[in-house]
Amino acid sequence: MVANKVHGVRCALCWSLESARLSRRHNDANVLSLGERLIEESLALEIVRTWLTTDFEGGRHEARVAMLNAM
Repeated sequence: MVANKVHGVRCALCWSLESARLSRRHNDANVLSLGERLIEESLALEIVRTWLTTDFEGGRHEARVAMLNAM
C-alpha cells in the first residue's frame, strides 16, 4: 500500500489482462501488485506475462509519467 511513496516507483494493482496492459502502456508501471486471494493462479500468471511483455506507449502519456516521477 505504500509502494508508490518510494521515489521512482510506479506500482500498479492489476486484476485483469487489460489492467496489466494499460498499467504498462499508459503509466509505465515498474512494479506489479496482485491480490493473492483474489486472483486464480492461472490468471495471475497470464497477468504477469502480459505485464512483462507490454511496452510503454509514450506520447501523450509521457507528461503523466514525468509528473509521477517528480512527486
